[in-house]
Amino acid sequence: MADLVPTQRTTLHRIPKRGSYDRALVDRILDEALVGHAGFVVEGQPFVIPTTYARVGETLYVHGAAASRMLRAVGSGEPVCFTVTLLDGLVLARSAFHHSMNYRSVVVLGRARVVDDAAEKAAALDAIVEHVAPGRGREVRGPNAKELAATVVVALPIEEASAKVREGGPIDDEEDLALPCWAGHLPLALSAGAAVTAEGVRPDAPRPDWLAAWSRSR
Repeated sequence: MADLVPTQRTTLHRIPKRGSYDRALVDRILDEALVGHAGFVVEGQPFVIPTTYARVGETLYVHGAAASRMLRAVGSGEPVCFTVTLLDGLVLARSAFHHSMNYRSVVVLGRARVVDDAAEKAAALDAIVEHVAPGRGREVRGPNAKELAATVVVALPIEEASAKVREGGPIDDEEDLALPCWAGHLPLALSAGAAVTAEGVRPDAPRPDWLAAWSRSR
């Protein structure tokens, strides 16, 4: 799997040493995150909309209602920016100025297309479910014809993209190192609470084994 080639738009200028065009790293971040943000322009007005998604190979798939203004804009071939961020910790410095966060992020730029092929659309929707809850697609009813007609899926190739990562503790100014102030970093992680059964679930419905093991940790 070849690494991504930096472009004028994806070349990092702000702390470039934190940037990466490692395709495996980009894929890992995309696969771990649950929510992305799609940026686009409609009638001259900029919008950023949160949405879930799935990566299949070298393509990102995003779905939504057929009436979605976001998907109409994204699928029209106009330029789109798709970003994800994983928050890994709070960085607590000796000075307020040098406080920061540890994170892993990806920016994907390009032009998306509406998925018209029925087989590709069905596979993309299944991938989105599996991205959120691996194994869930085998347990539930798939979308019917009416639901498929009410849903639009767009595909965005992962061709122009970059990752950016910050790790470790604070970077304080030398003159602040002697201050009587605690400094360090506080790791953060997404964790699941106890699953809550919906009302009306049949008593003989098996509780999925993966619920107890669900994790989004790196």
